[in-house]
Amino acid sequence: MELNSIGYVIAGIVALIVIAVFLSFFPIMLWISALASGVRIGIITLVAMRLRRVTPSRIVNPMIKATKAGLGLSINQLESHYLAGGNVDRVVNALIAAQRANIELEFARAAAIDLAGRDVLLAVQMSVNPKVIETPVVAAVAKDGIEVKVKARVTVRANIERLVGGAGEETIIARVGEGIVTTVGSSSSHKDVLENPDMISRTVLGKGLDAGTAFEILSIDIADVDVGKNIGANLQTEQAEADKRIAQAKAEERRAMAVAQEQEMRARVVEMRALVVESESQVPLAMAEALKSGKLGVMDYMNLKNLEADTQMRSSIAKPEGSADDNKPNE
Repeated sequence: MELNSIGYVIAGIVALIVIAVFLSFFPIMLWISALASGVRIGIITLVAMRLRRVTPSRIVNPMIKATKAGLGLSINQLESHYLAGGNVDRVVNALIAAQRANIELEFARAAAIDLAGRDVLLAVQMSVNPKVIETPVVAAVAKDGIEVKVKARVTVRANIERLVGGAGEETIIARVGEGIVTTVGSSSSHKDVLENPDMISRTVLGKGLDAGTAFEILSIDIADVDVGKNIGANLQTEQAEADKRIAQAKAEERRAMAVAQEQEMRARVVEMRALVVESESQVPLAMAEALKSGKLGVMDYMNLKNLEADTQMRSSIAKPEGSADDNKPNE
């Protein structure tokens, strides 16, 4: 009796395993839901999806939504997009949203946008409800040298036709910043920008900044305008400081050259004095040689001595009283 009970339990477990394996390959409930929703799909097709490593619910559930919305899609279209790595559910939601908003969007373009890495549902929502992009603070300098800081809000709408290959928000922000810098830089005074900030909006909006982007610019509104530094005065101050340093360097160079020339002249004077002293030291020797050789007589020598004594006397008489030489203490 106990053996029969154990056999029944084992048989029940085996039956449950068989049923679970069968349902894993044959999604009966999903097939019934599809038939109840009007989606004609065979159970063999669902099993083939399993063999192709496709999750049937990822295809059937979006197909049910597409059928109810009247999109007229096929199972093969959804399955091929899934195998390509796309998000089938998001593409179907985008197609339904575009249909409700009366926006022309085909499945092939929506699939291409999704495979390109863009959020196709968000793009459709942005086509209906435009997005506001706020630029960072852009600093520009007017012609009078005053810095002006501008912050703008750009209202954009997604362009479905240019989503594939079109530039993103970063390009819009960069182009708007460039337009702000150009407009402020062409203003003769920063007061003109403060008085008419809409001048920036009109000028930037007229440049066609949305060309080649995935968006269409609807409006550019100036959110804030502030006055920054006096760039012109700062540049002039820095230039004057630089000129001052250059002039000081040139003056120092001239002073160094003058000192070098003075030292050179002193060296030459010392050298000439040494030559004079050396020459004077040769005079007694020359006179002795002249006396010895008879070229100089005794009377000539005495006349020379008298001339030297007379010269010294005249020099002492001509020297003023209290001179530096007279005040020198006796050694």
